[in-house]
Amino acid sequence: MCRNIHTLHNFEPPATSEEVWAASLQYVRKIAGTTKPSKANQEAFDEAVAAVAHATTHLLEHLTTTAPPKNREEEAEKARARYLARA
Repeated sequence: MCRNIHTLHNFEPPATSEEVWAASLQYVRKIAGTTKPSKANQEAFDEAVAAVAHATTHLLEHLTTTAPPKNREEEAEKARARYLARA
């Protein structure tokens, strides 16, 4: 369920709000143990996703590093290579 949560820090270009939201959604799904909440829990679920996204954005804005930014395409290629090595 959490395979879509990727490192978002230190990339060029920086993580988009859509990437932050997707990671937040995956996190809340994992914690809640469901991919789709019931109608009774939908509001709490949505509030949790928004809160996690806000906290994630805040964290990313305040993290510092001396390492050069990573290239998204290079990191994706490394991930594909790791996947193929496991297969």
